[in-house]
Amino acid sequence: MRLQRITLQHFRNLAAATVEFGGARHFLVGPNGQGKSNLLEAVGLLTALRSFRTSDARVLIAHGQAEAAVACDVEHERSGATRVELRLRPGGKEIVVDGVAVTRLADYLGQFPTVVLSSQDQQLVRGAPGLRRRWLDLTLAATDRGYLRVLQAYHRALAERNALLRRGAGAAELTAFERPMAEAAAALVAARASGLERLSAQVRRAYARIAQAAPAPEAAGFAYAAQGAGGVTAAEWLARWEAGRARDLQMRTTMTGPHRDDIDFTLDGRPAADVGSEGQQRSLVLALRVAQAHWFQEHLGLAPLILADDVLGELDPGRRERFWAALVPEWQVIATGTVLPGDEPRAWHVTQVEAGRFQPVAVDEGANA
Repeated sequence: MRLQRITLQHFRNLAAATVEFGGARHFLVGPNGQGKSNLLEAVGLLTALRSFRTSDARVLIAHGQAEAAVACDVEHERSGATRVELRLRPGGKEIVVDGVAVTRLADYLGQFPTVVLSSQDQQLVRGAPGLRRRWLDLTLAATDRGYLRVLQAYHRALAERNALLRRGAGAAELTAFERPMAEAAAALVAARASGLERLSAQVRRAYARIAQAAPAPEAAGFAYAAQGAGGVTAAEWLARWEAGRARDLQMRTTMTGPHRDDIDFTLDGRPAADVGSEGQQRSLVLALRVAQAHWFQEHLGLAPLILADDVLGELDPGRRERFWAALVPEWQVIATGTVLPGDEPRAWHVTQVEAGRFQPVAVDEGANA
């Protein structure tokens, strides 16, 4: 998949903009706060209609406007020239693909894979467990509708159980929602464990290629800290929730379940957050994104679009060169930065960004921007 053109209206600080793409590598260059990341954020909505910068879609709409609009023209391996139109309103989203409205996320997810690299990725190693769960859930759900159904079923039942806990419901009411929740919990943990096992191989290969530490790079991987690890059955989940009802009623929330699982990123079997240097952690998050891109390619049969938001300048020349080598040459890359990357500047189609305006520039001119 390759992005050919994006048109935006009232998206953050971009009142009206159209940017043409086409080649394999594009670089948006300019000072901070001009709209580079905003455009990349709009492109990133293609995958799951979610921003990589915020969970509140309302902030994507320019102040004082009723809605924001994003239209992407892509060249797609399956459907050829395809147009995706997205309207964002305070009350929700409207998505149209080639003139046909999409009413279910399951029908849309996985059609337009993007992989975003941003400065926030370091939090995948250091941050809260919810960040790592979201990364894994999005990666698996984008390639497996069955996983998405199980994930949605679990969270629906969880929300209903929590609502009952808040109003002090009795055992019979709670049990009615716990039964479907238990079936989904058992399936969810099993699918996560299987997915992580397969993703680990991709991460190990990508990390070894990017890190290249002497005498040999550490083995990168995952440790799944699942409350249902080891194959907890639906019946066992029911027993756990029954045993913990008094505590859950007191806390007014469900304290046990896959929604509290964690995933440790590891180096030589030890938590990377504890033992990894800054460089090792940076290499690890790059490896995670490269692995995610290969996962999308393998399971969807589609070339993912790589979006690198102001991260290339943070890499030393060797790591940056090895990162590019880890990407499939046919993958389209759109990157941003305040200055052009020092290596191979003529390999990029350069666009200068200033105050929400996008102006293509000659490579030599862009190199001095």
